[in-house]
Amino acid sequence: MQIDRHARDPISGVSPPLPVARPHQPERSPPAWGRRDTGVMPPEPKTCRSCGRRIEWRKKWERDWEQVQYCSTACRRRGVVEVDVRLEAVLLERISRGRTAADPADVALAVADGDAAAAGKLAEPARRAARRLVARGEAEIVQRGKVVDPSMVKGAFEVRRRR
Repeated sequence: MQIDRHARDPISGVSPPLPVARPHQPERSPPAWGRRDTGVMPPEPKTCRSCGRRIEWRKKWERDWEQVQYCSTACRRRGVVEVDVRLEAVLLERISRGRTAADPADVALAVADGDAAAAGKLAEPARRAARRLVARGEAEIVQRGKVVDPSMVKGAFEVRRRR
């Protein structure tokens, strides 16, 4: 398409701007995922002691990465309490009894002694207990028959013995 240099806008009488030639810049490829400016890969991710999710390395933790144990302030406050240990024990018992898999919601109901209201409050702690078991290598989380990442799982899932 050629631009007529002498054409003017009939209303304002102004010429249109001419295209500007820009020097060629070579395309730069984006840096590899997780790579810092120094070219050094960050340390391996850790697992939160409370919720069992993966903790990714952050620049602000550079000096004290070895002491990082929790993914958030909420997890640090929550910690692992007696009911969490009990949920883990019941989950382990159910998956080692020969059943193929255990639902964390059923485990919460069993620990709550059949009280549905109390089981509702134990639903998320049961999911955290399942993720901690996966982090220790004692179990795996399955969704629709496939093993899934415990840090990324959403919705209903089952816990089974590691194969």
